[in-house]
Order: sequence, then structure tokens, then C-alpha cells
Amino acid sequence: MRDTQRSDLGAAVFVLVLGLVSAWQAAVIPTTPLYAQVGPKAIPYLIAAGLIALGIGLVAAALRGGWSHDLEEVQEAPPTNWRALSLLLAGLLANIALIVPFGFTVAATVQFTLVAAAFGSTAHARNVAIAFAVSLGAYALFVKALGVNIGAGVIEALIFGDPG
Repeated sequence: MRDTQRSDLGAAVFVLVLGLVSAWQAAVIPTTPLYAQVGPKAIPYLIAAGLIALGIGLVAAALRGGWSHDLEEVQEAPPTNWRALSLLLAGLLANIALIVPFGFTVAATVQFTLVAAAFGSTAHARNVAIAFAVSLGAYALFVKALGVNIGAGVIEALIFGDPG
């Protein structure tokens, strides 16, 4: 077995295990008799099934010789973009640090803006505007329409009157 084939098999098994863990975690989600048709387990089970199917397909491909050797023959991998990785990490850490004191909209807006910069966008004002609109829309959908609390804060209190 070649090194690339072993790497492919390792990645495939990881995806398969991730799907199995997802299915296990979906199974332990509590439900109440109030859900008539589609409950809180439906989407997690769907994602778990997709991961399991993808994992099985990747394992089969890895056992037939793998897929990454084709990629190595085509081109050499570019050097690591440490700036982009740093911006992605900063976005994640900003979300974690900001969501409790300032709420979902502010935290998600900052994260979106940093991730957009990591992907090379230089239209920062546009990114902030789009991020704010999408984040506020997501907040309204989850909290107001679905009744799922995702973290009210400053902006949510001003717009919706939700306590921060």
C-alpha cells in the first residue's frame, strides 16, 4: 500500500467514523411527543447518513488505489497561506469571544468579515453590510420563527427588544 493510499484510507475512515458518531449523537437528542412528523433528529440523521455514505464511498475508492495520487501528478501544492489561516482562526476566536457579551449578530458579523478577508475579499464595508444582514436574518429565523435561542445581544435588543 502506497503512502498516498494509506493517507486516503485514513481520511476515508475518519469521514466514516464522523458519520457514525453523528448518528450516535443524533440518536441521543431528546424529543418530546409534541413533534408529530419532523422532529429535532431529522436533519442530524440526514447529515449522518450523508457522512456515512461519503465515508463508505471514500473507503472503497481508497481500497481501489486511492484518489490523491492523481492530484499529486497534476500540480505541486501551493505554499501554506498563513495570513488566510490566521484570519480564519481569528474569525472563530472572535465569534467565541463576542457571542456572549454582544450576541449572535455582532459575533457572526465579525466572523463573516474575517473569513471573507481570509478568502481574499478586500471590499470590507460590503462584507460587513452583507454579514450584518445575513446574521440578523439568521437570528430572526432561528429565534423568532423557530424558537431556538442562539444568543441575543446588543443589536437584537435594539431591533427586536430581546433581552441581552
